[in-house]
Amino acid sequence: MIKFYGYKRCSTSKKARKWFDDHDLAYDYQDLVEQPPTKDELKRWISAHQDRGLRYFFNTSGMHYREQNIKEKIPTMTIDEASDLLSQDGKLIKRPLVVDGDKLTCGFKPDIYEEVWQKK
Repeated sequence: MIKFYGYKRCSTSKKARKWFDDHDLAYDYQDLVEQPPTKDELKRWISAHQDRGLRYFFNTSGMHYREQNIKEKIPTMTIDEASDLLSQDGKLIKRPLVVDGDKLTCGFKPDIYEEVWQKK
């Protein structure tokens, strides 16, 4: 089952949910601000997708990201540190975060969604 971590006040999350609904794809929705993924889940996902880099998982345009000056910390941050930080503050996570087994996307780009999530 596809797990969709979004934020109800986020326009990007709304667009992504609409895309899933329009493509008749079932998913389990979880508000990542009210209930962020666990540190262990994030650590597993980041480790499995290291090729994308830590920055891929962060909401780089978010206020919390800027306030904590995370841009400067990412180059020396470990996966464990990133997982811990993201699990404590869902607003730091790039949204939506969508996961199903080995598949994972952060953010919403229709062409990427077509490639990764479209039924084949």
